[in-house]
Amino acid sequence: MAEDIEVPQYFVCPISLQIMTDPVTAITGITYNRDSIEHWLFHAKNTTCPVTKQPLPKDSELTPNHTLRRLIQAWCMDNASKGVDRIPTPKPPLSKAQVVKLLKDFPDPQFQLKIIRKLELLATENEGNLKYMAEAGVAKTMLLFIVTCYKNGRVDGLEEALSVLHFIRISPEELNHLLLENNQIMDSLTWVLSREMENQIEVNTHVMLVLKSIIQKVSSSVLETLNPEFFRNILGVLRNGAVTQQGTNAALQVMLDTCRCGSNRIKMVESGAVYELVELELGGAVQEKKTTELVLGILFHLCSCAAGRAQFLSHKASIFVVSERILKGSQAADDRAVLILYLISKYSGNKMVLQEMLEFGTVKKLITLIQVDCAPYLKEKASEILSSHSSEWKNSPCFPRSSVTGHDIY
Repeated sequence: MAEDIEVPQYFVCPISLQIMTDPVTAITGITYNRDSIEHWLFHAKNTTCPVTKQPLPKDSELTPNHTLRRLIQAWCMDNASKGVDRIPTPKPPLSKAQVVKLLKDFPDPQFQLKIIRKLELLATENEGNLKYMAEAGVAKTMLLFIVTCYKNGRVDGLEEALSVLHFIRISPEELNHLLLENNQIMDSLTWVLSREMENQIEVNTHVMLVLKSIIQKVSSSVLETLNPEFFRNILGVLRNGAVTQQGTNAALQVMLDTCRCGSNRIKMVESGAVYELVELELGGAVQEKKTTELVLGILFHLCSCAAGRAQFLSHKASIFVVSERILKGSQAADDRAVLILYLISKYSGNKMVLQEMLEFGTVKKLITLIQVDCAPYLKEKASEILSSHSSEWKNSPCFPRSSVTGHDIY
């Protein structure tokens, strides 16, 4: 389009600032391009009208503005000689009835793969489709399909079904009811992680994202039903690196959220989680801050039990790795690292451990921490660690006789 063409202002979407190709009017009276307002509502999770700031619920109707669309199309045709492209007539939006009709044939195995691929196309086509797909029960259908694959040992359609699940939202109430009704759903999802598939990294990433969404919504009673295999399979994927960075963070978030249940901490430790997490952090030469924060968060919970601390200390680089993460620009990492060291020094601080803390620079880091501008409670924890073991460290050149506040450390 030529730059000197003046576009009527009411043809322009207030969000994208582009000519609207599918104008729809919200209940607030403002017209937007369908893709832009659906992205605003469903992906960005906003609940207000971008222009008026009035409430705009996700389930509110977006009414096609056919008159405006025809005016835009006519204007484009009139200016075709000036390089303006005609906008095509948009496809009618998906309805719940269409999705229900599509799912009607799903029980027949000969149609399943075709229907799943159609659902995947609809899910990625535009975000407005996701609303009707969720209302029609697509998430439940996909979860039960994965359970069937688990029972029969088949993998056809798994990748596509997981892709659909990644997009579709399911309410906590519906999800908890479904999980209590069918106790094989979680097993089937982690079973996928142990399968050899063509697009393994992408599949594993989708599984992790689906699990993250599920775990954040389930009740404590569901969390208590997770078995050790659940954690072993997740750890196996992390160990082998068969997942994207996004999938790695999702897997770690799953582990952090399942730590809410004390019995899961024991299952994780028995699955070798502490050792594997130290290895993961040790191998992250260019580790994301978020990844480090998640790893340290899980380690803190696992080090709250004796078995977790024992496994932590069984890794020769554990104290070094945790100490190294202090003062690297993340307050959350500082917080979790100091709390881990506090637990280790308080409950497992034998002579050898305290010597390692000295040799690996832990003591030096803690001294630096109380001298810099950081949260007061972190300074207190660092001072407490230093005070508790001053007799062991007092002869070290790096160990001061008093803190920056002038109070004796020992």
